[in-house]
Amino acid sequence: MKTRWIILVGFSLGLFGGVGCANVKPWQRGTLADPVMRPDSNPLALSMDEHIYFSREAGAGGRGVGGGGCGCN
Repeated sequence: MKTRWIILVGFSLGLFGGVGCANVKPWQRGTLADPVMRPDSNPLALSMDEHIYFSREAGAGGRGVGGGGCGCN
């Protein structure tokens, strides 16, 4: 059982350690800087997201502020 646990922990650390950060090549930065990549590029979708957030959290605005509406940041 202990060997199985060690293998599982080792696999999990290897899996999570290999993702998350990526090196962006200079020729790829133009694609990432495209206005389509901005979350506010579509005003209608942004308005719908704000409406859904307001309906669920009973809060308006504050998109740039961390926290979940419970007072904990």
